[in-house]
Amino acid sequence: MIRVEGLVKRFGEIRAVDGVSFEVRSGEIYGLLGPNGAGKTTTFSMLAGLLGPDSGRITLDGIDIAEDPVGVKRGLGIVPQEVAVYEELTARENLRLWAGLYGLTGTALDQAVGRALDEVGLSGRSREPVERFSGGMKRRLNLSLGLVHRPKVILLDEPTVGIDPQARANILDVVRRVADAGAAVLYTTHYLEEAEQLCDRIGILDHGKLLAEGTLAELKEQVGEDEVVVLPPSLNRLFLKLTGRELRD
Repeated sequence: MIRVEGLVKRFGEIRAVDGVSFEVRSGEIYGLLGPNGAGKTTTFSMLAGLLGPDSGRITLDGIDIAEDPVGVKRGLGIVPQEVAVYEELTARENLRLWAGLYGLTGTALDQAVGRALDEVGLSGRSREPVERFSGGMKRRLNLSLGLVHRPKVILLDEPTVGIDPQARANILDVVRRVADAGAAVLYTTHYLEEAEQLCDRIGILDHGKLLAEGTLAELKEQVGEDEVVVLPPSLNRLFLKLTGRELRD
């Protein structure tokens, strides 16, 4: 359903994406895992049609995005990292707007909106202005906007950033259900625990290159079973102060 072949994107002298290739099958959640600046968002933007690659090929549901960008987007669901809702509108009004943009009308539109609200647990708050919602509720609504038209291909860019555990669990459950229904899901994250819990296969991206990919078991076989601990810079500096040496990769 998603096929990426030799994808390259340069910004001046920097290769933000450097020869990336991977495939996501129907019914599969593929986690694109990497630190900030690894190239995840640039890859996501090219898949979404927001950036053109310098070279390489992207096909979504058998359609080449360069040859038919409008046709691709009809069957594509996009959930960006930034919450993209109209806060002065209600949740139902937001969904009706997006469903209409995807071409739904009449009874089909009403059914799609009702289903999307049920999926993310917002039916009871659907007629309130979104500005009254908590951060987690806004994230759930943001997810539902990308799913309202039942797309075959779904791109999720770190959809659980900055939310409480309950809202995160709800979002992960919804993502799993849409994949089980047959959608191909690309899920970018830097949360290792999310990738372990949710993803069928994982691609490790860093400095624009896909370093490894496979199931969690396959990746463990590649790197061994040793536990890996990653410290933030502040703790690394503390370790240096206490021990006189610095932790390195």
